[in-house]
Order: sequence, then structure tokens, then C-alpha cells
Amino acid sequence: MLNKRFFKTKNEAEVTFEFTHPDAEQVSLLGEFTDWQPVPMKLNKKEGVFKCKQRLPVDQQFHFRYLINGDIWDNDHQADDYLPNTFGTENSIVNTQRIN
Repeated sequence: MLNKRFFKTKNEAEVTFEFTHPDAEQVSLLGEFTDWQPVPMKLNKKEGVFKCKQRLPVDQQFHFRYLINGDIWDNDHQADDYLPNTFGTENSIVNTQRIN
């Protein structure tokens, strides 16, 4: 799940990435905005949800995926869109276009 917060005085959006998986002990966020380097997500034990916040430039779209337990790739099932990648699967897309 993607939650977006836009700032009036900055050309960026704060995106909270939220992900659940029944077998997940650890989850990392990887995307164009991290140079495809893993960013560990924090588990909110009360909610059972892994979360991570990233600030991204507005009016762009970015490819991203989740890496579960270091070896299972998954998409955000509520992403803004999905596009094919070079590995024969799809990437999740987050769109930071402001909606008035």
C-alpha cells in the first residue's frame, strides 16, 4: 500500500510504503529511487505491517519492488501501476503526480 503526502513548499512527496506477507521475517524496499539497493523496512508488530518512508520528487513515476527474506521478490498489490522489467516479470510503479 502506498500513502502519499505532498508538501506545499517543496517539490517532493513523502511516500509511505506498507507491505504485508505471511512468511516475511524481513522485507526490503528496492527501487529506482534507491539505485536498486535494499532499504530495510521496519515491522510494526502491532499492525503486522512492514513500513518505510521515502521522499521522492513530484510529477514522476518510479519502478520498485519488495524483497522478502532476502530471496523472494513481490510487488505492491495496491501500486499505482505495473510495468514489465528486463527479468520477464513486472515492477510496481509509484506515481508522485499531484492530484488537485
